[in-house]
Amino acid sequence: MANPKQALIVVDVQNDFCPGGALAVAHGDEVVEPLNQVIDEFLERGAPVYKSRDWHPPKTKHFAIHGGTWPVHCVQNTKGAEFHPALRDDPRIKVISKGLGDTDCYSAFDETDLASQLHDQAIEEVIVGGLATDYCVKNTVLDALRHGFKVKALRNAMRAVDVQPGDGERAIEEMRAAGADIVSAEDSARAAQSMD
Repeated sequence: MANPKQALIVVDVQNDFCPGGALAVAHGDEVVEPLNQVIDEFLERGAPVYKSRDWHPPKTKHFAIHGGTWPVHCVQNTKGAEFHPALRDDPRIKVISKGLGDTDCYSAFDETDLASQLHDQAIEEVIVGGLATDYCVKNTVLDALRHGFKVKALRNAMRAVDVQPGDGERAIEEMRAAGADIVSAEDSARAAQSMD
C-alpha cells in the first residue's frame, strides 16, 4: 500500500509565545528541537513544510485592550511576531500568516488558503506540531480533519497554555476523539525515513 503524501504544519512557534514573550507558553521553546528534526526530514525528501504565524495588526478585537481575550502579541513586523530564532529557516518553507483582521483565527486554516495549497499538491496527511496545544494546534488539527486530511499531531512537539489546568490534556483527547493520531516527533521522523 502506498504511503500517503504528507505535509508538515509548524504552528506559531513565535517569540511572543516562547519564554520571555508577551503571551509566553510555559516551556514553549522546548518544541523547537523536535520540530527541527521533523522539518529536516521533510525537506530532505522534498515534502512540503509550512510555518503558520499570528500576524496581527496593531489594533484588533483579538486583543483585550480592544475588547478581546488576549494581551497584545505577535504584531506584524515586531520582534515578538518573528519565529523563534532557533527554529529551522529554509527558503523552501512556506509561511502562512493568520489573524490579519479582527477574528481570532486560531487555526492555520482560518482565513488562509492553506487547505487549497495542500489539496493542489494532492496531500493526504498532515503532521502538526507547535504552539499552543490547547488553541492554535488543536484548532489546526480539527480543521485539517474537517478538510479531509489524515492528521498526526506531535505530542512531544507541542506545549499548552493551560489557562485552566488540564486544558492541554483535554485538547489532546479532543484531537484524538476527532480522529487524529497522537504520535511523537521521533515516530514521525522514523515514518518519514521508511517512506524514502
